[in-house]
Amino acid sequence: MDLSILLTINITITVLYFVLPPACLAHKLETLDYKFGPFNSSYYTIFAVLTPATISNDALQVTPDSAGNFTLSNRSGRVFFNHTFTLWEELQGGAARVASFNSSFLINVFRVSNTSGPGEGFAFLISPDLSLPLNSEGQYLGLTNSTTDGDSSNGIVAIELDTFKQDFDPDDNHMGLNIHSVRSNKTVSLSNFGIQIAPVGTKVYMIWVHYDGVQKVLQVYMAERAKAKPTTPVLTADLDLKGLVNQNSYFGFAASTGSAIQLNCVLGWNLTVEQLPSSKNGDDDNNKLIKICIGVGVPVFVLLLIGVVGLTYYQMKKRADSDLKLLGALKSLPGTPGEFRFRDLKNATNNFDEKNKLGQGGFGVVYKGVLPNEKVPVAVKKFSRDNLKGQDDFLAELTIINRLRHKHLVRLLGWCHKNRTLLLVYDYMPNGSLDKHIFNETEEKNTLEWKLRYNIIAGVASALQYLHNEYDQKVVHRDLKASNILLDSHFNARLGDFGLARALDNEKTSYAELEGVPGTMGYIAPECFHTGKATCESDVYGFGAVVLEVVCGQRPWTKIADFQFLVDWVWWLHREGRLLEAVDERLGNDYVVEEAQRLLLLGLACSHPIASERPKTQDIFQMISGSVAVPRVPPFKPAFVWPSATGPDITSNSSRDITANSTPMTSGWTPQCVSS
Repeated sequence: MDLSILLTINITITVLYFVLPPACLAHKLETLDYKFGPFNSSYYTIFAVLTPATISNDALQVTPDSAGNFTLSNRSGRVFFNHTFTLWEELQGGAARVASFNSSFLINVFRVSNTSGPGEGFAFLISPDLSLPLNSEGQYLGLTNSTTDGDSSNGIVAIELDTFKQDFDPDDNHMGLNIHSVRSNKTVSLSNFGIQIAPVGTKVYMIWVHYDGVQKVLQVYMAERAKAKPTTPVLTADLDLKGLVNQNSYFGFAASTGSAIQLNCVLGWNLTVEQLPSSKNGDDDNNKLIKICIGVGVPVFVLLLIGVVGLTYYQMKKRADSDLKLLGALKSLPGTPGEFRFRDLKNATNNFDEKNKLGQGGFGVVYKGVLPNEKVPVAVKKFSRDNLKGQDDFLAELTIINRLRHKHLVRLLGWCHKNRTLLLVYDYMPNGSLDKHIFNETEEKNTLEWKLRYNIIAGVASALQYLHNEYDQKVVHRDLKASNILLDSHFNARLGDFGLARALDNEKTSYAELEGVPGTMGYIAPECFHTGKATCESDVYGFGAVVLEVVCGQRPWTKIADFQFLVDWVWWLHREGRLLEAVDERLGNDYVVEEAQRLLLLGLACSHPIASERPKTQDIFQMISGSVAVPRVPPFKPAFVWPSATGPDITSNSSRDITANSTPMTSGWTPQCVSS
């Protein structure tokens, strides 16, 4: 069905939804929506904070967070939103209606000691009251105790994150669904998902809890902060809350420590709960209500039907105007390559057959095609977002790349716009992307030899120098990573995917994104999370991640030994005087020691947490060639320091919601729980 017609139908239903009396729409349920955090003392007025839980360091400390004033071992605590919600109601005929809810929260479960494991656990909790069971420390997670565990009168349902293995647990790093007991009804090992609840060092996780009161299904998702919500839940369970929890219950958190200790911190919390309507009307009231619904609904529906016709016409005209504007913008771009016919590209890709799919990104899918007349292979990028935002992405990429000319950039051949389908046509790169060769994802499964790796890095450095200093505007790529580096038939590097690239206006040194920080985790410079801006220096950081990735044969976010990221492991080897141990072991001794050491030091220099300390792009290529020495790399990785607000280009635009990144860590006990 046409998108505009779907839109108008949706608007019609929405207006009816709000115009008709509530009971006329059997499934109309209002929602209550709350957003909490960062946490300060004002939250004591709306939260029930059950001692020894506290609010400090912009976080809910569900168990104590300071060694100075509290004993950390064998403690339990709870924190609740001090408001009850009706989670189910009886209907006529013995049926029941159960409320749906969504909850998302940021947590930091901090391992206090690097030499011993954490303990015991943390839980998201539905509870009938605002109490904390006595003796609920240790294995009882602040939920129950030895006397009450398993008693159905507890009236609790919880999602646990357990870091200490009891005899009834699968391991010491799992998620579980608990009903009236700490013996979970269902458990899932988080190690299978690459998640460590309380790793060595600081790691903040976002957890999404979705409950469908109609289908009676619970789904829980978990990912590191700043990463997208996974498409697959960690835990799924059939769950009917009626009969399990009190009709009016509280939402909150519980946690405990045992002989092993950890800090259990909540940094932010979103909560949305359906508000069940009253169901006390009798049959007479229902009959009266039906008459009212008919009297009000029929005239309203007629008026809305007239409005739908008018709105549909308006939408179609607006779409036609938008298409004309886009075509005008395309044809007016200076130096734009030629326009391709849609049917030629459709035939070239065999109607965009999945078998011809080369890759997929945030903006669209890339297909291999062969132009019918020239018999020339091409790569056709089909933009996936069929709306004004998709057009903006399309024009942004085309505006940047249509005038770029460099041997290490992927060449744009042309464009096509037909029936609101947006296409860009590029040179086809027969050897695919760099990451597929580094990580043996090609059919040949051969290890990429050292000489090719070195030349590829040099080629990317040359392309970056062109973008930053040789083109008539500074261009920041904003998405430097191995999957965006393509290889021609001779394995020469060609930097591609300019969907996020932006040309900077004269005298500007950064680009601000209003909708968050784009790019890929592991390649994004730390200052971008605080300022919301991309610079040449942040491109250099991404280049450093690529250098280490190519030399080490490991992805930037790879956990090695006790290190969460590749760069931390390489920096540690540098400090220990064992830097060459970072070289991809698949190379054996088939590499040039001097070149490997130079690239590893360059990768660390480009990965410096402080932007101003990174080498400039105009020097990097000379460093790779050996004509300029790599800057001294300190033995210890420096701490990130918030950029001083000395000018408009580094003023932070980041919001203070619960998805924002943390402030830098300091040593000692405070603040161990990272706050947003």
